[in-house]
Amino acid sequence: MGVDSELRAAVSGRVLLPGDDGFGEATRPWNRAVAQPVAAVVEAADADDVAAVVRHARRTGRAVSAQATGHGAAPGADGVILLRTGRLDEVEVRPERRLARAGAGASWGRVLAAASPYGLTGLAGSSPIVSVTGYTLGGGLSWFGRRYGWAADAVTAFEVVDAAGERHRVTGESDPELFWALRGGGGDFAIVTAVEFELHPVPGLYGGRVAWPLARAAEVADAFLEITAQAPPALSAWLGRVNIPQAPPMVTVDVAFLGTADEARELLKPLDAIGDVMADQRRVLDPADLGAITNDPADPAPLAARTELLTGLDAATVRTLFGEPIDPIAAVQVRHLGGALADDRPDRGACGTLAEPYLLYTLGLAVNPEVAAAVRERQRRLVADLGGVVAGRKPYPFLTAGETAADAFPAATLDRLRQVKRTRDPDGVIRAGFPV
Repeated sequence: MGVDSELRAAVSGRVLLPGDDGFGEATRPWNRAVAQPVAAVVEAADADDVAAVVRHARRTGRAVSAQATGHGAAPGADGVILLRTGRLDEVEVRPERRLARAGAGASWGRVLAAASPYGLTGLAGSSPIVSVTGYTLGGGLSWFGRRYGWAADAVTAFEVVDAAGERHRVTGESDPELFWALRGGGGDFAIVTAVEFELHPVPGLYGGRVAWPLARAAEVADAFLEITAQAPPALSAWLGRVNIPQAPPMVTVDVAFLGTADEARELLKPLDAIGDVMADQRRVLDPADLGAITNDPADPAPLAARTELLTGLDAATVRTLFGEPIDPIAAVQVRHLGGALADDRPDRGACGTLAEPYLLYTLGLAVNPEVAAAVRERQRRLVADLGGVVAGRKPYPFLTAGETAADAFPAATLDRLRQVKRTRDPDGVIRAGFPV
């Protein structure tokens, strides 16, 4: 029996090899700008399939890379077995314990919908279609991060397959070093088949987007700075710029507040003094509708993104981001951080403390290599123009092509992660999108 036949015989899920119908499409991640020249694609039916694939890879000298959606895909998948975990999509909510368990393929949207009837929520980000597991392995920056910290801070257990193909339940008590690494250090140490995490009560949720013509950018930025200077941890606000063809250029503020509508309106009063409102979508929300705040794209697309942490947001930074032409960049977003993300918690995982007060995210459509290169060059110049407010490191979940784990982690954290990798997977059987 050949190596490829052995792989098909080892699993109950679908195996696709070069030349098979559907192989090309199965290799493609959500970000279509990333090519993945993999050796095979396995759509795992269950955790036993995951273990079988890892054992096969180890025996044949290959590496395995796991993806549910491929939102965080990066170049470097040459010759690997791409393990698709989308069928591991079970979701269980235990409201009496305020816990949830999500399979590796379960999306945040499904978890939020399951938890919402109990007045509970998980620490989801802006997109409901990303997988809970991939998001959490990178740390997970949530709308509620200022109140509760990283999504990884809420994890109570991982169900994993190790580099030997053995299944384990990993907790802070059973395996503290691996538990630390998986909470924000990425998926380079074991393949996670499910994650168990704490849910949080929702006393009320108010949020949405307000948009103005770009000509109002200076006033909107002033209001944003006033709001974030005194924002309680329950309030998150993001300042944005939308710059797409066939649409008027806009400046936006997206907000999410854990509390009552009256409390939120009081905190957001500076926005109400700005005229020429194009749209105001703020309202009382169900936690299951968290994705409606920004309405992130659901369909795959070729994208070029760049993220930086900022040490502050002054008038010069605002002028650079909101007062100058940015073509061909399509969107600029400044997220207010701080709160619990900046707490120096001794029990925190590899994601560590996020001391910087703001995050800058820029995005362009990489419709062809020439446009992609132009977007990246404009992003580079934009960041260079910001000068000293750029912190010089990036959150691990926002790494993109050309960046490495060394851009995200302090030297001591990276050394510790590399030691975990050497100890748990010395042969490199498991490969994350951004390996340590």
